[in-house]
Amino acid sequence: MKKQKAFYFDSSRCSGCKTCQIACKDKHNLNNSILWRKVYEVCGGDWVRDDQTWISDIAAYNVSMSCNHCQDPICMRSCPNNAIYKREDGIVLIDESTCMGCQYCEWACPYGALTLDQDRGVMTKCTMCYDYLDEGKQPACVAACPMRVLDVGDLDELERKYGQHDNIYPLPPVHHTKPSVVIKKHPSADKSKNWTIVNQEEV
Repeated sequence: MKKQKAFYFDSSRCSGCKTCQIACKDKHNLNNSILWRKVYEVCGGDWVRDDQTWISDIAAYNVSMSCNHCQDPICMRSCPNNAIYKREDGIVLIDESTCMGCQYCEWACPYGALTLDQDRGVMTKCTMCYDYLDEGKQPACVAACPMRVLDVGDLDELERKYGQHDNIYPLPPVHHTKPSVVIKKHPSADKSKNWTIVNQEEV
């Protein structure tokens, strides 16, 4: 069985500090218009009546998301130049010498993981810091997280360690692309349908 590198994310403990975003931008020297890892705040709720008392049912949680290096990457299938490929360990990468910056992959990705570098005219995305992994080190986002809510490893090992992937709002159902990510959802996630989503891009 082929190995598949994957991320783990614990939404129940994420503070939304965006240190992962900053570490990623710093490591890859990304310009202001490009984010390979994004932290979203999902919030909502209302006041509810309990007998004669009104109580708050308001809650919020964070989702830290990058490219999920899907087992069935729709970005790869959508690329007319075959510029997107998978390494033997499952990491999905872009061959910039072949990419023409058409953005088909960006439009197809349900996670918004790909971004056009307008200065260079090529698509860009999370590389899972494969250079660090090849050296036996953690990706920049994982190493920087002060709450230790991120991890990386082989998908089957992460599932044995943390359990199966939890569907979490607002992410799409996993059957679309089979994302290589294991998520522990926040306790409030089960009641979060139609809540407000804030993309915290400022870093």
